[in-house]
Formats: sequence, C-alpha cells, structure tokens
Amino acid sequence: MDAPRSIVIVKLSAIGDVLHAVPAAVALKRAFPETRIGWAVEGRAADVLAGHPAIDHLFRLPRGWLKSPRAIWSLRRQLRDFRADVAIDMQGLLKSMAATALSSAAMRIGYARPEAREQSWLASTHLIRTTAAHVVERHCELLAPLGVRPRTIEFDMPRWPVSRSRVGEWFAAMRFDAAPVVLNPGAGWRSKLWPVDRFAAVARGVAARHGLRSLVVWGGAEERIAAERIVAAADGTAVMAPPTTLQDLGEVCRLARIFISSDTGPLHLAAAIGTPCVGLFGPVPAERNGPYGPQHVSVEPPASLRPAWEDRKTDSRSMLGIEVADVLAAIERQLARAAAA
Repeated sequence: MDAPRSIVIVKLSAIGDVLHAVPAAVALKRAFPETRIGWAVEGRAADVLAGHPAIDHLFRLPRGWLKSPRAIWSLRRQLRDFRADVAIDMQGLLKSMAATALSSAAMRIGYARPEAREQSWLASTHLIRTTAAHVVERHCELLAPLGVRPRTIEFDMPRWPVSRSRVGEWFAAMRFDAAPVVLNPGAGWRSKLWPVDRFAAVARGVAARHGLRSLVVWGGAEERIAAERIVAAADGTAVMAPPTTLQDLGEVCRLARIFISSDTGPLHLAAAIGTPCVGLFGPVPAERNGPYGPQHVSVEPPASLRPAWEDRKTDSRSMLGIEVADVLAAIERQLARAAAA
C-alpha cells in the first residue's frame, strides 16, 4: 500500500509490555521510512523509548490519565495535530481503546477477541486474530493490514550517553575487573518473585565456578530491601547497585555479562538491548513472554506447578519450583555460548 503520512502506536504500559512492541515500530519505520511514527505511552515506560530511531514523537501520558478530563483533552489535541492516518492498538484495553479513538485515524487496527478485552475492539476498523506464540510476534502480526510482514525481529534500542558515563563511573568505583553478572530480584507481581536466598546462592555459585562478581539491581523500597538481603547473604560475591533510572539500567545491561531475572520490565530491557539473559518463568510461560531471541535461556518449573491462568497473579508456588541448580546450569550454558562466540 502507499505509505501512510503518519502512524500512532498505542501501547501504554507496562515497561516490559512496551518493549515487546518495539520491533513492530522498527518494522514500520523500515517499511515506510518517510512516515512519522508516534507512540502513546504512560509514565516511566516512555523513558525506554526516548531517542529510539524508529519513533518520531512520544505522546507521554500520566498514570491514570483516563480519569482526568484535562489529560484526555490534551491527548486529543496532540493526536489531532499529529493527524495520524493509522492507529494501532497493541494493548487491547479500555484505556488504549480511548487513545485509539481519540486519534481519529481512518484506519484503526487492533486485536480481535479474546486478546482484546474490555470491549476495546469497538474502536478498531481492522481486527486481527493472531496465531504466533510469543507476544513480540503477535504485535508484528498487527501490521498485516499495512502490508508489513517483518522477516526479522529487531529492537534497535537507542543508546543513552549520559547514563553510560554515569554507569562507567559506578563500575570503576566498584572495581569490576570483568563484566558482572546482574541479578534483578524484583517483579511486578508477587507471584513472580524468586526467593532472595536463592539469588544469593546463585551469586556464590557463579563466583565459585567462574570467579565472577554479581551486581544486584533494584527499584523502589521493597526491592532495595531484597537487594540488601541478597548482598548480605552472598558472602562478598555480590555488590548492590546505586539507584538507577531506566536508562541507567539499560546501560548497565550493555556492560553486563548475563542478566538474571524473573518476568519483569528490566529483564525485557536487557533482552531488547542484547544482553544474554536467564529468565525465571513461573506463573506465565516463557513461550509467550520470555526474553525474545535465541541468545536467551528461560528456566521454568515442572508443568504441574504452573497455576491456572486466572490465578497467575496470586499463586506463587511455581517460582518455588525453580531450583538454584537449574539456574546455575542455565548460566553455564550462557557462558559456554559466549566463550564459543
């Protein structure tokens, strides 16, 4: 088809979910290099998109914007000025339906049911029933009405020089002789948390087998407490990171040897940047949400421990089914792969 004048992607939150949609933006810009690509996004998630070469404009929205008439009116005005020919709802919720409708785009692409929820399909002129297993590929399937079917998946993440300089100073002060293993104990759901004593055991195991130190990253008060507990139990094999912005964390990932985390935004940031990852996946299968790409490894519990889909946010037993030995074995595979490369 002829190149649209402008396209707006609606993927509002959360950080990991936003990152899963980045390859679709890359594919659009490669297919239509002269087309302006906008992105409607909420809160801190906008920071991982800032400076991305495929995105020409960010519509930054505060959390809870749909409850604010002023915020709604401001978004409407901005979207009207942007004059999108196409809007793509990659969220499939009421709030993304509202942003899609406010765009007034003639072509509005979205998910068909059951992926679309909260009647979000009502705002779309083109409903897509996806077939891919992984959410990254599902987002790319939404581009089919535009004639875009990417053969390769690429994130093409930007670099953040100010953060790179700051992280370089941290690493020098921490005296890392080699790229560290990065441990991220946080998660958006309690059901995705892996016990801190097991993270500490991983730090000790990596140090004993490979002489590598670990860096424990965190965000927020609860995660800071978890990070402190890991460092205290790691017997000198792990150090705690300073407070980081998302862009700082991105540059930490670029300097890391391996990133180890459960299913949460920082894991998907590391994967998008290209850091080899070991993902710990309990309540949600890695086939659907794992770190995308063959360079990553996911560790999962026995299938019998995985909760029903409706219990995925409350049932924590599946994460307890991930053993330290399994994670250390995955790290061994990653290190061996890096040595071979």
